[in-house]
Amino acid sequence: MAVRASSSRYRPDDSVSKAYARRVRIVCVADTHLFTDDFVVPAGDVFIHAGDLCRRGDLDELEHAAAWLLSLPHRHKIVVAGNHDWAFARHRHAALALLPDVIYLQDSLAEIAGLRVWGSPWQPAFHGWAFNLPRGEALADRWALIPPGLDILVTHGPPQGLGDGFTMHGRAGCADLRARVAVVRPRLHVFGHIHQDGGAWLSDGTLFANVTTWECNRAATVVDVDASSVTAIDIPAHGRRDDYG
Repeated sequence: MAVRASSSRYRPDDSVSKAYARRVRIVCVADTHLFTDDFVVPAGDVFIHAGDLCRRGDLDELEHAAAWLLSLPHRHKIVVAGNHDWAFARHRHAALALLPDVIYLQDSLAEIAGLRVWGSPWQPAFHGWAFNLPRGEALADRWALIPPGLDILVTHGPPQGLGDGFTMHGRAGCADLRARVAVVRPRLHVFGHIHQDGGAWLSDGTLFANVTTWECNRAATVVDVDASSVTAIDIPAHGRRDDYG
């Protein structure tokens, strides 16, 4: 079921250090690809980038993307690499040095604003880009690392059947990722990668959100999380703004 919700007034919480002291506003993007000069990012407590900050993905590009990311006012910032973000695969130490005070997740867990967040950059092999693995055992082994009890799961690629419609090429999502999510049941699963299928879907207690910006032509996705609920606040229209005015 697709989830659609209208925007609401919200003042970011500067004291959201206690677990679920108040609702936590999560602002999510993916696939910005350096097209950020005029991109408007809503206010919130936690900013999540689900991969593809870059185009070619070298350190020079990442430095440009990092300057934009560090300029954002959100108290907590989380990044997962995407298939265009080669710097994290080839020059990880140097890449992380460009992102002080940003939490980079690569098959790892962070606890932020009282929320348990796991991030992973892998996806089924896709044109020889970064963080590609063959479908089957190699990917299933990565997804087996995802623990239960998560509030938010961030992956670059989508699970099979949700937010993975790739125009004439059919669906590009990972069946093994979908199977693991069904086991661990995070409250929110955020991803990008497939530009053509942005949106949000509620399935088996998890809100799935393809938060692609399609090179900053689609707006950020905004979700509120508290102790008892995950609420879609602003889910942009499906495609590029060019497509719907």
